[in-house]
Amino acid sequence: MNPAARRVQRVYLTLMLGNTLAASFIWGINTLFLLDAGLSNFEAFAANAFFTVGMVIFEIPTGVVADTVGRKASYLLGTITLVVTTGLYWILWLWHAPFVWWAIVSVLLGLGFTFFSGAVEAWLVDALAATGYTGSLEAVFGRGLVVTGIAMFSGSVLGGVIAQVTDLGVPFLVRAGVLMLMFVFAYIVMKDLGFTPDRSAGPLKATRNVLTQSIEHGLKKRSVRYVIFSAPFAGGVGIYAFYALQPYLLELYGDPTAYSIAGLAAAVLSLAQVAGGLLAPRIRSLFRKRTSMVLVTSLVSVGILVALGLNSLFWLAVLLLVVWGFVFAVAGPVRQAYLNDMIPSKQRATVLSFDSLFGSLGGVFIQPALGRAADLQGYGTSLVIGAVVELIGLPFLLASRRQQDPADARTIQADAPPPAGA
Repeated sequence: MNPAARRVQRVYLTLMLGNTLAASFIWGINTLFLLDAGLSNFEAFAANAFFTVGMVIFEIPTGVVADTVGRKASYLLGTITLVVTTGLYWILWLWHAPFVWWAIVSVLLGLGFTFFSGAVEAWLVDALAATGYTGSLEAVFGRGLVVTGIAMFSGSVLGGVIAQVTDLGVPFLVRAGVLMLMFVFAYIVMKDLGFTPDRSAGPLKATRNVLTQSIEHGLKKRSVRYVIFSAPFAGGVGIYAFYALQPYLLELYGDPTAYSIAGLAAAVLSLAQVAGGLLAPRIRSLFRKRTSMVLVTSLVSVGILVALGLNSLFWLAVLLLVVWGFVFAVAGPVRQAYLNDMIPSKQRATVLSFDSLFGSLGGVFIQPALGRAADLQGYGTSLVIGAVVELIGLPFLLASRRQQDPADARTIQADAPPPAGA
């Protein structure tokens, strides 16, 4: 890797480290935080669903911002939005505010994250291409998972401990502080390489042009479309399972106030993510096609969710959680590389935002439905139902595989960012 490409990778890894560290301070205790504010299980997961509603509403407009104004501008807007909305979440908790306010602020919180989705990934791929990088995309995304896994472990453990010794609101204040530091870092070092925003047209015309091209190279391209259509099922179930495992582990542990144990759910997932990120390129080399690996890992994920739902032993649940996180981490870089290799540079951020949007759609409907199932039948039953829902996405992955796109069979040695006009 040449020095310029190495610098790009360092900036990307630092952004991922800071973003994940900030976010993970509350990941281990978020559901407990919402329940402590007076919300029911249904309302807590409905608040999470409104967060994903915000992502659905703003995903494409913010993706267009990244493609027409700049990736750096999109990142900075996302950071400052999250600082403000995180502070508002803390205020709502202090006031035990009615659910309607949680819904409104959750939508705005989703806005902040949509400025990130697609923009940072598109910035990385274009900048690597501009600096002459010819290595594996899986390897870079895998390193990103390792870094975010370390940050997730550190943040989730610290968040749980901080909540234990202070209260459930302090981790949110720490999160806002880290985000402010990341804003300063990105403002100084992040530069849009390999991509020149087209500001010649007005905002409405630019938005229409980018959307048209993005639909042409995204939803109208079958191999891409079917990957995107699979996102709601795995994404919706995944985000529900992640947050439901916090109170579920406490239930199995037998102490509903052991917040540091709640942080264990996020912590063990982070360690599994580190291992998965390190091993993803090697495991990918065992499969001739990228979709083969993604399909196998999806089936394993379904099986683990069923086992988690039927299990009643705390430490066995922790072990299953480690395996589930590892499988998720192994599949992530491969899916990212497959999708990126099929998208042209000029529309990359917006098409990736389409993918994120569909994943968010799953969260909008699946989270509250499974949350209601948890209210009625318990967390275990809701996880089993979630496994069945995740199965629905597999035929879409098979449909993408049948398109025989060259990106599917690209070997790990040949992986490289597609040229700017590809």
